[in-house]
Amino acid sequence: MTKADIVNEIAKRTGAQKTEVLATVECFMEVVKENLTKKENVYLRGFGSFIIKERAEKTARNISKNTTIIIPKHYIPSFKPAKTFMIEVKK
Repeated sequence: MTKADIVNEIAKRTGAQKTEVLATVECFMEVVKENLTKKENVYLRGFGSFIIKERAEKTARNISKNTTIIIPKHYIPSFKPAKTFMIEVKK
């Protein structure tokens, strides 16, 4: 399902204009991105959490050059579904 599919489905279910729904969906995604960029988690009860995970510094190998490189500590966004959401998906 694409963003356009989501917008169409929400517009069909709510009767709202597609442009309004698109603006709302875009704004929602922007707010989530902004908060994750500030390393703040986003919790949506009954759906899940958008969280930031910290990856520790590690040593890796470049096989083609036969050298070792250090990958610095960094953060990645992640999604953790709520228990009720997981139960519904497993059915």
